Amino acid sequence: MNVFRLCGDLSHLLAICLLLWKIWKSRSCAGLSGKSQVLFLLVFVTRYLDLFTTFISAYNTCMKVFYIFASAATVYLIYFKFKATYDSNHDTFRPEFLVVPVAGLAVLVNHDFSLLEILWTFSIYLESVAILPQLFMISKTGEAESITSHYLFALGMYRALYIFNWVYRYYNEGFFDLIAIVAGCVQTVLYCDFFYLYITKVLKGKTLTLPA
Repeated sequence: MNVFRLCGDLSHLLAICLLLWKIWKSRSCAGLSGKSQVLFLLVFVTRYLDLFTTFISAYNTCMKVFYIFASAATVYLIYFKFKATYDSNHDTFRPEFLVVPVAGLAVLVNHDFSLLEILWTFSIYLESVAILPQLFMISKTGEAESITSHYLFALGMYRALYIFNWVYRYYNEGFFDLIAIVAGCVQTVLYCDFFYLYITKVLKGKTLTLPA
C-alpha cells in the first residue's frame, strides 16, 4: 500500500458512491449507460473470484466485496428499480464488440494459462474499455449532467493514480506487471478528452458537451 494506491482506491469509491447517490436522489438513471455498468460488474466478478481462495487483508476483502455489491446494486437500479427512466434509445453501444475481443486476448496473452489467471486478465482488459458505452452515450445525447461528469472524472482519476502507484512500486519494490500497466494506460487515455472538457467546462459551472 502507498499513497497513490490509497488515493486511487478512495477516488474509485467516490466515483461509485456518487453514481449511486445520483440515481437514488433523483430517482432516475437518465444519462447513465446500463451497458457500461454491466461491464463493470462483469469486471469485478471475474477479477475477485480469488475471494474464495486467497485472503490478503481485511481491507482488500472489504474493497472487493464492496465493488461487487455496489456494481450489482447499480445494475439493479438501472434495469429494474428505475427502469422507466433508463434511456435505452441512446445506450446503443454493442458490448459484445468489447467482450469477445477482450476474452480472446485474455486467452492468448496472460501470465499463466489457468482459469483464475485468464479471468483476472480478462477483467483487466475489459475494465480498460468498459467506460466506452457511457462515453458513446454522452456523445449521442450531446451532454452530461454535472453529477455524471463528477462520477466520470473520479473514475478517471482512480486509474490515473494507479499509474503513479505502478511507477512507485517499480522504483521501490521492483514490481512490474505489463498487462495491468498497458491496460491502465489505455483506460486513462480514453478519459483524456473528458478530463480537458471537465476542467474547462464543468468546474466553471458550464454543461459538459461532447462532440457527436
